[in-house]
Amino acid sequence: MPEVIDRLTSAGLDVLVEAGAGAAANVADDAYEKAGARTVSPSELYEYADVITCVVPPDMPTRAGQMLVGMLEPLRRPDRVREWAGQDVTAVSLDMLPRTLSRAQSMDALSSQANIAGYKAVLLAANAYGRFFPMLTTAAGTVTPGSVLVLGAGVAGLAAIGTARRLGAVVTAFDIRPQARDDAESVGARFLDLSEVGSGTGSGGYARALDDDEQQALQEALARHIPRFDVVITTAQVPGRQPPVLVTEGAVRELAAGSVVVDMAASELGGNVEGSVPGETIETANGVTVIGATNLPAMMAPAASTAYARNLTALLTHMVRDGAVHIDPADEIQAGVLITHQGTVVHPDVATLVNPSETGGGGS
Repeated sequence: MPEVIDRLTSAGLDVLVEAGAGAAANVADDAYEKAGARTVSPSELYEYADVITCVVPPDMPTRAGQMLVGMLEPLRRPDRVREWAGQDVTAVSLDMLPRTLSRAQSMDALSSQANIAGYKAVLLAANAYGRFFPMLTTAAGTVTPGSVLVLGAGVAGLAAIGTARRLGAVVTAFDIRPQARDDAESVGARFLDLSEVGSGTGSGGYARALDDDEQQALQEALARHIPRFDVVITTAQVPGRQPPVLVTEGAVRELAAGSVVVDMAASELGGNVEGSVPGETIETANGVTVIGATNLPAMMAPAASTAYARNLTALLTHMVRDGAVHIDPADEIQAGVLITHQGTVVHPDVATLVNPSETGGGGS
């Protein structure tokens, strides 16, 4: 976005922007030019740029020595990781950022996009729901408020809770991490107590993967409560892995006709809701609308692009000294996001995936 170009040029960088890159976010090429960038064709950009910033990995070929920065999802793209290492491309992935570091918060693209997604998910649900979210008193009588269940109280879940509350719904939340109760209640939700489900707290405050027995117990416990809600929004995602199933087909069948389910985890890997289809809205035989919500931030492109541009700029200015990128694997932020460098897969978790027989790691 044009607003960040001044920060990049002040750091000593020359900025190239692919012609037409801002069209979907309502930004014309001349806005970039006025901000101090130069718009070029894709071929020129890939030929001359030392650092290429992107959202997802581009199809255009990179060259040796270039740095690629974006939401590269290396845990889902081991073949691409091998290509980058083989091409001597330095790959930096924002979705691997150590989110528990306070000084990395301005770079946290996962959180900034999850905020937007949680907000938009509620608007989709409200649009599909045939009744009001708020309680209304009219000449025709009193309308009871809609009841919303949000599964997962991470960044996206909290954004969904806050948005649904502002629209007037009665909101209940659940998370397998007991400490998430305070967060959910702080934005206006009741917390669903499932005493039969144990704690799912993992390292760093994040949720851990449940074993099969725990997962089944969670599904059964949720299924007893889900039918009493008008809207269910699921937000549980695990980077690079299959999302956990929280809402079974049986639970969907027990919902009343006219209910709405929004699966924010719907993807080619699966989703939180059995029967959801990525990118599609379907209606079940019992009249329940199931929305497979994919890439919700793209539905709010100007807001999403602004937040993402700020995240990228914060990371780049952290890595740039005197107009040049300085790779420092000892820096804890860089250690988290640096995937490949000097022909080697340097991120331990990714290296284990790419080369299972090796322990991972590598030189700088």
